[in-house]
Amino acid sequence: MENKKRFKVSLTMQILLATAAGIFFGAIVGAWAENLKFIGDIFLRLIQMSVVLLVMSSVAAAVGGGDGQDAGKMGFHTFKWIILFTIVAATVGAVLSVLIKPGIGIEIAGTKGASGTEVVSSSLTDTLLNFVPTNVIEAMADGSMVPCIVFALLFGVAMGGYTKHSGNTNMVEWVKGINDIVINITKLVMNIAPVGIFCLLADAAGNTGLKVIIPMMKFLGLLLIGDMLQFALFGPLTAILCKVNLFKMPRKFVKMSVMAITTTSGAICLPTKMEDAVTKFGVSRKVADFTGPITMSMNSCGAAQCYVAAIFFMAQATGIQLSPYQIAMAVLLSCLMCMGTISVPGGSITVYTFLASSLQLPLESIGVLIGIDWFAGMFRTLMNVDVDVMVGMLVAGKLGELDRDVYNEKKTVNY
Repeated sequence: MENKKRFKVSLTMQILLATAAGIFFGAIVGAWAENLKFIGDIFLRLIQMSVVLLVMSSVAAAVGGGDGQDAGKMGFHTFKWIILFTIVAATVGAVLSVLIKPGIGIEIAGTKGASGTEVVSSSLTDTLLNFVPTNVIEAMADGSMVPCIVFALLFGVAMGGYTKHSGNTNMVEWVKGINDIVINITKLVMNIAPVGIFCLLADAAGNTGLKVIIPMMKFLGLLLIGDMLQFALFGPLTAILCKVNLFKMPRKFVKMSVMAITTTSGAICLPTKMEDAVTKFGVSRKVADFTGPITMSMNSCGAAQCYVAAIFFMAQATGIQLSPYQIAMAVLLSCLMCMGTISVPGGSITVYTFLASSLQLPLESIGVLIGIDWFAGMFRTLMNVDVDVMVGMLVAGKLGELDRDVYNEKKTVNY
């Protein structure tokens, strides 16, 4: 029995091996690997089917299980860091785009851009309006995370008020029970993660040729450099404010980072991210359950950086010089477009179209971005997921909910 435990391969290592094997296998067999894609899609669906329930039950339990003052403090500090990190990320994307010029050298004939004045106005209004659901069941069915979170916050506050006045904790226990059951479902599904990731990457490697990747290395390189700069900024800041050892942080990010890179979905990484925040980083379960779902939907540093870079790419590839006003709008719109949608693969294509129309840029350049969107999604999701945990650490540290003994591996806890 001891020998079996000693040679047991961790899930993180299995995922790493599946990643390499999937790319290698896909490169060898070519387009045939597309036949395996449905297995990867099944894995994604198994994770996605529980995401809405996981988000709503986590938020409701975190808010309703404590007092209103705790929820207010957690909300204030969470959104404070979300706003700051997102603005910084978008600014990093703009500065790197000016320096690296990712769209230069790719010749795309420019055409008259779409008239975007009305699109900006109506789309911004719709985005803010859609934060409040008219039908929470419809929002759940559509996977609209922010409306679901808004309802879960209100439900949690009302549940907490009911519990306080009645002394009846049955509803709180019921919601926490639902949350635990959904978490167990995701843990079961994660056992097949290596198989799903192998199939997804085999399909990507078999069907995406170097003809598309090579001309776009500057764009992908920009995202990589931007991620490194963000880590260099946010990592030390988090370590200093939380009073923890910075050099222990990278190893703790490995599992969720591999998940982020291989699935390109913040929603699919949510269960792993929340579990690791508690068991590896020392964030309390209460804070992790509150910040995890909210940051998944609204803290998208990697996406903000990518969307700004995409705007510059579309402009540069079609010979358009962005005005200072357009650059400012690019940063603002990129930040806003990171909020309100569930993080699933492929969603950025709609965002690219919206941004091009809003800033009156030719739509032809979007086709090139779509060709490498899966690869760009790796860098987007990596930054999104890892910074989510940093936000959780900062909130926990401020509220006295950070267990530094867990972070320093002096004790272990279960999620």
